[in-house]
Amino acid sequence: MTVDRAGLAAAIRRARERVGPRDVGLPAGPRATRRVAGLRREELALLAGISVDYLVRLEQGRGPRPSTQVLQALARALRLDTAGRDELLHLAGWAPPAPGMIEMHVRPSVLRLIDRFVDLPTVVVSAKGDVLAWNAMASALQGDWSAIPPEWRNINLLRFLPGPELDSRRSRVGETEEERESTAAQAVAALRSTAARYPRDPGLAELLARLNAGSADFRRLWVSGQAGGWRSHRKTVVHPSLGPLTLDCDALHVPDVDQSVVVYSARPGTPEAEALALLRVVGTQWLVCEEAAIPAAGGPRPRPAGT
Repeated sequence: MTVDRAGLAAAIRRARERVGPRDVGLPAGPRATRRVAGLRREELALLAGISVDYLVRLEQGRGPRPSTQVLQALARALRLDTAGRDELLHLAGWAPPAPGMIEMHVRPSVLRLIDRFVDLPTVVVSAKGDVLAWNAMASALQGDWSAIPPEWRNINLLRFLPGPELDSRRSRVGETEEERESTAAQAVAALRSTAARYPRDPGLAELLARLNAGSADFRRLWVSGQAGGWRSHRKTVVHPSLGPLTLDCDALHVPDVDQSVVVYSARPGTPEAEALALLRVVGTQWLVCEEAAIPAAGGPRPRPAGT
């Protein structure tokens, strides 16, 4: 298909100029220090999980044809609606997702919702477990999601396969001896149900192939044949500094796009509630401090409101 590089470059620039830092959860800073009306390239690149150099080439109509994954990530970072996402895909010569495919685009209204959960760790997850968006508290609790390569931002890959998530600064979720088997079984059961709903989705087929090839535990649980969806329950998050925190984990379903808004919380007055309060102040401090500074090289590291 034909790629309209000039049209794509213009569409990305226009969208970046329309989105202010506060729209994506970033501090605007003093007006005099900002030379652009919208997001800086460094800010958009980090939110989308791509390099600044690659974004520069896209906005100049140069470089290779961007993949659908890159365009989807840009659309989420720019808070585009479905029509805006589809425009980027068409300009790059890709067809928008066909009916019956897993939805990977997070609506701006859902992104605004998780931004309001300032004291609760919250992530948005696709039907096959892709972590599509998160707030600052989620990174404070679980580890910086923006540091994980986009192709690894899937809760099933992180659970069953070794990879870049083996950073000592990342938390282990549902990985205590008591919870490991039950949470793994629930994850596989949810994937089996997803496979029944989306038999033609190529991304799901690729994910299942990776898990089947790389994990004996996944193969064993898949053969068991159980199916089911995610349920609200209590889950232990083993934080590298705060230790194990047993939290309520509620999955709020967004039915028309088959996505889940997963929220971690604790009953007031408990040690876990105090730990979350501490994380809000201390755990996100490095994000706020680095957002406020605009280094001469490397660009800022903004609070990840999406990916």
